[in-house]
Amino acid sequence: MGTQLYLGVIVVALFATTVTNAEIKVQCGKDSVSITWTIPSRMRQYAARHFLGNCMPSRFNVLPRGEGKAEFNYKLDDCNFKRLVKGKNIIYKNELTFRPRPRSSPAAYVYPIECVYPRPTGWVPPFLDPGAGVAGGRGGLTFHMLLLNEQMTAVAETNVIPLGSFMPIWATVEQKSHQPLLLLMEECVAATTPELQANSNVYPIITNKGCLLDSVKGNSRFLPRYYSSAIILYLQSFKFGLGEEVYIHCKLLAWDPEVLSESKKACHYVKENERWEFLDDPMQSSMCDCCSRTCNTRSKRGDEWESNGFRPTSVLGPLIIMDPSQQNAHNASVVSIADQG
Repeated sequence: MGTQLYLGVIVVALFATTVTNAEIKVQCGKDSVSITWTIPSRMRQYAARHFLGNCMPSRFNVLPRGEGKAEFNYKLDDCNFKRLVKGKNIIYKNELTFRPRPRSSPAAYVYPIECVYPRPTGWVPPFLDPGAGVAGGRGGLTFHMLLLNEQMTAVAETNVIPLGSFMPIWATVEQKSHQPLLLLMEECVAATTPELQANSNVYPIITNKGCLLDSVKGNSRFLPRYYSSAIILYLQSFKFGLGEEVYIHCKLLAWDPEVLSESKKACHYVKENERWEFLDDPMQSSMCDCCSRTCNTRSKRGDEWESNGFRPTSVLGPLIIMDPSQQNAHNASVVSIADQG
């Protein structure tokens, strides 16, 4: 056992002194990646200890001068690549590692791999497509509200949120046979109960007919839409209800996208510009000016919509916001985070 440990230390030290001479070349393809890793001759015997994510080299050659060349040719769906959606780009991330010790031990060397692609026009993760798996029909509308993971590639797998981190809250309406609809969040509050009472202690998030109040106090914002019938609230976690079960209550509104006004809007405060901005068309941000006072409660147009507008209340939770220094002490179960309304 002692000999094995000693050998592991020798290998790590040897690699640390030679890795600076290693040559790594990365070529990102349309849906794949090709990587060549030139390894010093002294390290050839450890060829099987080089990895891309959880993948071993797809090919290994010995070069004329004695160096080894590890080749990794894999699809971006392989080797535990992580996909992130950031702004106008889709980013695939992974790591090249050298692991002379057992898999459970830390890697002796890590080299980050990143492939960045422009997000295609109209691209949306399949699970965010409000039309996916929806049966056609007439009648009432169906609304959903979910918490996404931090990469916004799937539904969140935990309800424990570190204080100060962001909670991507996705809401959508199944349009079915209805005319195109615009989904808005009229009002959202956080509470420590799944049902609101007259005396409930609440934390206001969205007020004043679509004004994201928390974008003034913190860094919350609306993200660009994939579809008019869906919206993502990028909400920064807060101290309200810290360590307790917290529920997000939202009044959702499905509305005619051609009939917008002070009372039918999605606005957030952009600190860099020191003004409120209209999510769906920054050129019309003047309708958000009322967020600094009281917005009109009636539209000048669309009176016929007022009587039959679709306004359900959705409840998301429970969420548990934890101070990172205390999170390890909290024994919270992993749950599916979906609306309860």
